[in-house]
Amino acid sequence: MAAEGGGKEMNEIKTQFTTREGVYKLLTHSEYSRPNRVPFNSQGSNPVKVSFVNVNDQSGNGDRICFNVGRELYFYIYKGVRKAADLSKPIDKRIYKGTQPTCHDFNPLTATAESVSLLVGFSAGQVQLIDPIKKETSKLFNEERLIDKSGVTCVRWVPGSESLFLVAHSSGSLYLYNVEHTCGTTPPHYQLLKQGDGYAVHTCKSKSARNPLLRWTVGEGALNEFAFSPDGKFLACASQDGFLRVFGFDAAELHGTMKSYFGGLLCVCWSPDGRYIVAGGEDDLVTVWSFSDCRVIARGHGHKSWVSVVAFDHCTTSVEDSDPPAEFSGSDEEFHEQIHFAGGRDRANSSQSHLSKRNSTDGRPVSVTYRFGSVGQDTQLCLWDLTEDILFPHLPLSRTRTHTNVMSATSPPATGSATNTTTTTTTTTTINPPGTNGNNTVSSSSGNSGALSNSVPAPLPRSNSLPHSTGPAGGSTTPNSHMSSKGSSIIDSAFIATGVSKFATLSLHDTRKERHEKDHKRNHSMGHISSKSSDKLNQLSSAARTAKADAAKTLGTLLCPRMEEVPLLEPLVCKKIAHERLTVLIFLEDCLVTACQEGFICTWARPGKVGLLPSQNPTNSPSGTVV
Repeated sequence: MAAEGGGKEMNEIKTQFTTREGVYKLLTHSEYSRPNRVPFNSQGSNPVKVSFVNVNDQSGNGDRICFNVGRELYFYIYKGVRKAADLSKPIDKRIYKGTQPTCHDFNPLTATAESVSLLVGFSAGQVQLIDPIKKETSKLFNEERLIDKSGVTCVRWVPGSESLFLVAHSSGSLYLYNVEHTCGTTPPHYQLLKQGDGYAVHTCKSKSARNPLLRWTVGEGALNEFAFSPDGKFLACASQDGFLRVFGFDAAELHGTMKSYFGGLLCVCWSPDGRYIVAGGEDDLVTVWSFSDCRVIARGHGHKSWVSVVAFDHCTTSVEDSDPPAEFSGSDEEFHEQIHFAGGRDRANSSQSHLSKRNSTDGRPVSVTYRFGSVGQDTQLCLWDLTEDILFPHLPLSRTRTHTNVMSATSPPATGSATNTTTTTTTTTTINPPGTNGNNTVSSSSGNSGALSNSVPAPLPRSNSLPHSTGPAGGSTTPNSHMSSKGSSIIDSAFIATGVSKFATLSLHDTRKERHEKDHKRNHSMGHISSKSSDKLNQLSSAARTAKADAAKTLGTLLCPRMEEVPLLEPLVCKKIAHERLTVLIFLEDCLVTACQEGFICTWARPGKVGLLPSQNPTNSPSGTVV
């Protein structure tokens, strides 16, 4: 259940929590922070972020962690659940003057025990390429701020590439760089390459190769975060105008859009199989969007303030292997008869049921659950299960369902994520018309069966064979591949509004009583000062007027369904775990990692994973950087 008890208990910091797979425990000896362990005075500073990389060290302890606190950047050996953190010996420590690190990302392709490539973005707009093992600074991009003067909000290596990386700024622009090229001594001149609703892509005009290779202008206001799909072919962008935009990266084509219920979107992530996207933001909701249906399929309500990070748990998520999609020859009645016998079973047997071996009429596996998590400025960690009754509401599943509010009799029969379900890999699109094939080309892998919450929880097998990507090569792009895409049409017919300001205030179908009960802790919201610059505050009145008009156009459409039009999930777990706003959530093999604005990076051991020796628990590479 979401909240338990009240009064003092609500304000206690939790050090453990229980899910159906067991108890997650905070490992106090594995806490990372500044060496003096003094809480950082976070007023006015950028959010603490964490990046991981595995350097394939022969000693078996190849995990490395990087985090920023204020003006400082630290690089340590990460010992996880095995050994206590030794903060007295950082591999590298840097203190910056005049600017602060805002985000960072390791390149997993080039990482070795002797060298790693780490990109660091800064509040003044520069991007630095450093090697914290060799303690070298190799290059500084946008040094003179001729490309963009606004702060860097997100930086990522292009999947499968050793030299290309993408940088987002609070100006709303996104730039593609090549580490081999210089940035030039004059401001770049751009030529329009492609344009569509809410975005434009320009190429840099230059006689010689220079950065940036491309400039994307996305939405209105800051581009707060972007994320590559697991195969590297698509790019999801969360913007301050409240829109999620998903692009085909190589062709720079708009695949689909979604609008927040109100306010800006702050974070975005992909399911391990690339079939779903979850976004969070200033509406305090987590929103689940189907990639192939291009529509919202569920919202999650549990946070009391802005959602700062969303992430899928690839270790707890699982899907049963399904037969190759075969068309069902017969009537709908016969099809429902065939699958109805599987109904009525308890959730503990869901993964093993015949239903999980059956495909629906559009060739998708039917038995699915996905686990994802979110942290917010309300200092709370929420865990969510996205189950098959949400994903496939047209199938007659008579199973025990909990943790879902169906807000209207006209809602889809999907009644949401259950406590007693096994988490499984994201299976895509939900309601396609019968007989249509979803473009689901990613096969799913090994499923897990979970125990009911009132029985002894059995440890879940780890589904490590998930199709995290079909190969990173899909994301390996060259400038030429972008140039060849000029002129193709990418207008999405469902795209109605071009931008909604963060100042929109909608009191639509949220009950007023519910709104008053929610304690919006805006004092935790200092981390987004960059998106509240004085320029924007001066434009408040005009922005609010246009926002209300545009929001009214999108509400009730596929872009932004009304609250009663989609299932409303409730969290499996909702716990206060910090004193300051939370800024990091990363799921690793043995643990999950959180961080708060005070500069404390916490490790939560998964059930049965406390204090395992390396020989008992071989380390696997963390799955990249999750901010």
